[in-house]
Amino acid sequence: MAKQSIFGRISALIKANVNALIDAAEDPELMLDQLVRDYTNSIAEAESAIAETIGNLRLLERDHDEDVRTAAEWGSKAAAASRRADEFRAQGNSSEADRFDNLAKVALQRQISAENEAKAAAPTIASQTEVVDKLKSGLNGMKQKLEELKTKRSELAARSKTAEAQSKVQDAISSINVLDPTSDLARFEDKVRRQEAKAQGQAELAASTLDAQFNELDDADELSEVEARLAALKAGEDWS
Repeated sequence: MAKQSIFGRISALIKANVNALIDAAEDPELMLDQLVRDYTNSIAEAESAIAETIGNLRLLERDHDEDVRTAAEWGSKAAAASRRADEFRAQGNSSEADRFDNLAKVALQRQISAENEAKAAAPTIASQTEVVDKLKSGLNGMKQKLEELKTKRSELAARSKTAEAQSKVQDAISSINVLDPTSDLARFEDKVRRQEAKAQGQAELAASTLDAQFNELDDADELSEVEARLAALKAGEDWS
């Protein structure tokens, strides 16, 4: 995957308006599940590509560092050869002095070559470093978006369950309203009242029967007293 396509894909995913996508979806929960999968897969691909890009950058940096070290080493060798040439020249040995000067020149040429390679690699390293930084930032943005999607999905699932529960309650309430149990309760209450009235009537009936029996007893006593007084009169007794 090319670095530019990775960066463009990351930018597009980061800019994705999750709320707008949810509003436009027929089934937001399924849509979020798919988005989570897409983001997860894209992040995995991006991580692999970015890791490769970083690896290539580190190779360039190591090669650059090696060129810098090589240039320094050839510079040291050129300086040593030049000093040796000066020593031979001071001793009057011009042939050896010339040989070591030539060695110094060779070392300087290689130093210059290594320095040129290091200089040539520097802009590439700088641009690659900038690309890697942007890719890392974009990847972090994708991961944040993924967490946002997961949060949205969890929130939506919870809201869906709540709405489903509320719907069941409303359905139950509606069914109760259709049945109108108050009319059944009214009929039952009326039945109870009739039973209570019947029981009260039976109690009153029983009480009236008992009163009649006591009244008969009182009437009997009164007749007995009348008979006793009549007998006394006949016997010439004074009943007062």
